[in-house]
Amino acid sequence: MATVESANVKDAAEQDWYEEYLAPIISIKVVDGIDEAISHINHYSSHHTDAIITRDHVHAQRFLREVDSASVMVNTSPRFADGFEFGLGAEIGISTDKFHARGPVGIEGLTSLKWVVLGNGEVRT
Repeated sequence: MATVESANVKDAAEQDWYEEYLAPIISIKVVDGIDEAISHINHYSSHHTDAIITRDHVHAQRFLREVDSASVMVNTSPRFADGFEFGLGAEIGISTDKFHARGPVGIEGLTSLKWVVLGNGEVRT
């Protein structure tokens, strides 16, 4: 495992917040509080999966309610965002769109799902 001394660490640039790395790279932003965190996520996120690590139940509930992503997680790895892990069988893709119906639309076509995952420090290897 790399240490800070041996890792390639640099300050994040504005473009980094839009990046999907698909590699073992991470951008970290230190924020002043839950308001700034939710605002940053809702502005820059892909709206696929976002997670919070917190001991504050009120912050966790607010994060779940206000972060606009297909799946939101508390105190667990975002690597659990997977169709198989959600009990849906083999995954063929994940949509971050809210509506995608064509033709006649009933109530089911006018609703979308938001997956909520609560954990206690679980990780997926």
